Amino acid sequence: MRVNVPAEPEQEEDPAGLRPLSARSVVLSLLLGVHPPELPVRDLVRLVEPFGVGGSTLRAALSRMVAAGDLRRTDAVYRLSDRLLARQRRQDEAVHPRTRAWDGDWEMVVVTATGRGPAERAELRARLTALRLAELREGVWLRPANLDRPLPTGLRQVALTCTARPDEPPHALAARLWPLADWAAGARSLLARASRADRPADRFTVYAAAVRHLLTDPVLPPELLPADWPGDALRTAYTGYRRELGAALDARGTD
Repeated sequence: MRVNVPAEPEQEEDPAGLRPLSARSVVLSLLLGVHPPELPVRDLVRLVEPFGVGGSTLRAALSRMVAAGDLRRTDAVYRLSDRLLARQRRQDEAVHPRTRAWDGDWEMVVVTATGRGPAERAELRARLTALRLAELREGVWLRPANLDRPLPTGLRQVALTCTARPDEPPHALAARLWPLADWAAGARSLLARASRADRPADRFTVYAAAVRHLLTDPVLPPELLPADWPGDALRTAYTGYRRELGAALDARGTD
């Protein structure tokens, strides 16, 4: 069984991004972490126990999640909905981003659509941010062209997409587009917390925050990153935890 855990719980607890674990958070983390993303309820009951989630609480959470469209149920097996499968793909890509050598080009997206409402504008901003683009100014988004992925063709309906070579020095432009020092400080804090966490729930919480943090890594070319960038170290630590949790899932599945 291959895992990619955890999910993204709902409430902020502290500036480091650590959040308390709800029953929904634990269930989503476990299901987002397995491939295929499904587990029998009997396994879920055993798996959530170390996180202080009782059987009645779990079943109530599962019912609410099915009603909300987060999960689908077939007999006694729960699986992610199609909507949350997209989130799982984002998490997979955050842990193992596909990159290529950078030749100096930048991806640029210029929003051309007009007359859109607030919800549509917010949805487009979320899409562009998920593509690891950053907004230079209103409606102008860009990033180094080092990601091994095409921009979605659907963007052409609302924006002009192209490659460019800005006049501004690339180091200065990258530093202006992303809060690199803040991101690095957050990653180092998470690595330190992970090394000190002993209880399963504490480690789970730290690595939940690690996944959220990796989703915001701009994945810049190495030549544009500050010295001692901790992105790879955080991914390595998370991958080790993922293997450990995967072994625990397999062991529990054979009990």
